[in-house]
Amino acid sequence: MANFEMAADTMFYQPKTVAHANKADNKLDSNRLVLGVEHGGEAKAYPIQYLGYHHQVRDTLGGKPLMVTYCTVCRTGRVYEPLVGGKPETFRLVGMDHFNAMFEDNTTGTWWRQVSGEAVAGPLKGEKLPEYPSSQVSLAKWAELHPNTLVMLPDPAFQEEYDSLANYESGRRKGKLTRRDTASWQEKSWVIGVELDKASKVYDWNEVQKQRLVHDEIGGQPLVLALSKDGNSFVVLLRKNAAQQFLLRNDTLISGDLRYNFAGKSLQPNVPDLVRARAYQEYWHSWRTFHPLTEK
Repeated sequence: MANFEMAADTMFYQPKTVAHANKADNKLDSNRLVLGVEHGGEAKAYPIQYLGYHHQVRDTLGGKPLMVTYCTVCRTGRVYEPLVGGKPETFRLVGMDHFNAMFEDNTTGTWWRQVSGEAVAGPLKGEKLPEYPSSQVSLAKWAELHPNTLVMLPDPAFQEEYDSLANYESGRRKGKLTRRDTASWQEKSWVIGVELDKASKVYDWNEVQKQRLVHDEIGGQPLVLALSKDGNSFVVLLRKNAAQQFLLRNDTLISGDLRYNFAGKSLQPNVPDLVRARAYQEYWHSWRTFHPLTEK
């Protein structure tokens, strides 16, 4: 059952309309998780409760086309530019491979993996979709960092489907594919996976919740992993060197006389921002499948 094709696009439909509202006019609970993206001075938040049903949402941001994806069976989201050979492309959900959502492009019939954007079958096998940086955070945290953000509105045609995923983010679902193992390093345990160049490392969600701030390195590059006071929002930032240490106070990162907000943006003039690393929440079985050489 790890590899199969199904009529996925007749089970999980795309929204008929993709509309947004500002934070004040949006009724979504601020504690809900979103995938947040920013570009060209614009910011948008896509609730995971909605993405989990649709699997992909097509949109634009600052003039850039976006394909916002989420796989509930892997518990992870990715944002891609839907470009194949430099040209805009459309995709449909066709099934799963190793329990990860698969998309087929309309032009060549190539299959693309949601978790990596890599083409794994078809004429374009081996190519990758350009990934766009995204953050998995609470709506409250995203709006705090991006006060002018727009938030994706629910499509009324799919309210019943959204309601069925109301308990997904919290890990309270009981189904075999989308439940949560609360113990560490089980199949459905939550982890944070980090990619840096060709290296990767994975962190136990339970341990991250205890520590809230983790100083580490990947491939010789020092980094810091921070968990917000809300217990859900996280970020991984590159440290300038191994000696640099941080404190986390009210979600402000402090290193000596330097201050940064939770996204790593400097709160002082003439001080460069910290660089954000690619980091994702995921089920342990998914991360180890697609990162077999990951450090732990």
